[in-house]
Amino acid sequence: MGIRHVAKASRAAVEKSVGIPLATGWGRLMALGIRPPAFVGAYPDYATAKAHAPRDTPNSYDDDQVAPLNFELMSQLHIWDYPVVFWLGKLMQPGLHVVDAGGHFGTKYIAFRDLLPLAEIRWSVQDLPAVIRASRAAQQRGAVPAEVNFIDALSDGGAADVLLASGLLQYLDRPLAEMVAELPSPPRHILLNKVATREGATVVTLEKIGPARLPYQIRNRAAFERELTDMGYTIRDSWVIPSLSRRIGTHPGLGASTSMGYYLERES
Repeated sequence: MGIRHVAKASRAAVEKSVGIPLATGWGRLMALGIRPPAFVGAYPDYATAKAHAPRDTPNSYDDDQVAPLNFELMSQLHIWDYPVVFWLGKLMQPGLHVVDAGGHFGTKYIAFRDLLPLAEIRWSVQDLPAVIRASRAAQQRGAVPAEVNFIDALSDGGAADVLLASGLLQYLDRPLAEMVAELPSPPRHILLNKVATREGATVVTLEKIGPARLPYQIRNRAAFERELTDMGYTIRDSWVIPSLSRRIGTHPGLGASTSMGYYLERES
C-alpha cells in the first residue's frame, strides 16, 4: 500500500484526534508522524488539548525528562529579552524583589546578569516540582548561581515588587489572575513576555519539545488584554516579537500567532 493510501485510510482517525479537520496534503502526512510539525492539533482549551496528547509521551514540564531541556539555550540573551531588560532597568533599586514565575533554572537571571546589577536585588524562581528539583540539583553542582532563590509555591517567597513571566503564559493551565492571587499581595509591576496571541478565538495546540507534546495556548489578544485590565493593571507598554510567530502545521488556515510582551503597572 502506498503512502497516499495510508494517509487516506487514516484521515478520519487523525482528524478526530486533532479536534478540527486537517489540511490536505502534507498537513495530514506530518500529523501521521512523517516529519511531524512542531505544533499539531487545534483545541478549544487546555484540558481538551492535554486529553489528546499521545499517551506514551510526556505532556508537561513537570517531568524529569522534560524539566532540564534547553537550559543552555534559555540561559542566553535573545533579542526578545531586551524590552524586559529595559523595564527591569527602569524599576531597579536595591532590595527589589523579582518573582520569576515559570523561571526554569533561573535562566533569565543568568541571561540578564551581565546587563543589570542583579546582585543588588532578590530573585526568586517558582516553577513546577520536577523543574524545581532539577534546578536545585543544578545549583548544588554550581551550574546555577547561588543568588537565585528557588521556591515551590508563589506564596513562599514573600511579597513581590515585580512579577516576571517570560515564556510561561502559553503553558499555563489556569487564568493569570488565579496565579497572581497566590502571591501574598498583588505586585505593583508585572512583566510578561513571549505571550502567544491571535485575533480569532483562543486555540490550544500541542507543541513538540524533546520527547514531549505539551499543550500550547494561543490566546485571543483582545480578551487577554481585557483580563489584564480587569485584574487592576494598566498596560504601560507592549511589544511584538515577530521571530516568535508560530503556525500550527496541521491547521495552516488558522494563521500565524503574534508573540507579545507587556509591562503592566497596578492602578493605585
